[in-house]
Amino acid sequence: MDIDWPGCRNVRDVGGLPTADGRTVREGVLIRADSLHYLSADGVDAVRRAGVGRILDLRTDGEIAATPTPFTDDPLGVRQPLADPKDPDHGQPTIVEACTWMLDRRPTLFAAAVKAIAEAPDGAVVVHCHGGKDRTGMVVALALSVAGVPEEEIVADYFLTQTRLADWLAEQLAAEPDSSRHPEMLEFRDTRAESMTAILRHLDEKYGGPEAYLRHGGLTSADLVRLRSRLLG
Repeated sequence: MDIDWPGCRNVRDVGGLPTADGRTVREGVLIRADSLHYLSADGVDAVRRAGVGRILDLRTDGEIAATPTPFTDDPLGVRQPLADPKDPDHGQPTIVEACTWMLDRRPTLFAAAVKAIAEAPDGAVVVHCHGGKDRTGMVVALALSVAGVPEEEIVADYFLTQTRLADWLAEQLAAEPDSSRHPEMLEFRDTRAESMTAILRHLDEKYGGPEAYLRHGGLTSADLVRLRSRLLG
């Protein structure tokens, strides 16, 4: 369900997604978004009226320093970067390879992000990075997988971002006069359904699936139960 937070382009509640056992993810518990530094004053007011209990910022310290959000220093805000400051640039040629590089390098940080959803105070948890697509997409996909949401639903949710950010991508391409850079921009700014499919396949083949990956990163059985209870009631 789309949410209108003025200034942001890619905010939605993942509530209503079905699980394999016939249940549904509860509304008002997990919201995915692009960076909240884009919010207008009206957007900030909308967030504060939305019953949010935690805002999970997945960006690096450098990104946050450059573009803090109105909630960076607010009690609602929690920082959980998915990279260590010592990590090099990923240097990968495709978005799938960049994402799987991140997952393989820092499973403890991805597990910590999912744990931060499970342990949040009452109210919706907002998860965001910069565009709300890849880092946010991976963390949300991991959480939804634990809740039992089928892969095709997770992939479809990821693909919704393509439409939400289409105008933004067009603006960025128009602002880059060097057309030789456009293929790389498209590679790393698009959200093709097959990208998330490939990421999930990597987790299956290397770790035995998203839940096994999260356990590899340090999540406990109690953490996983808490997450399912939060998302499903």
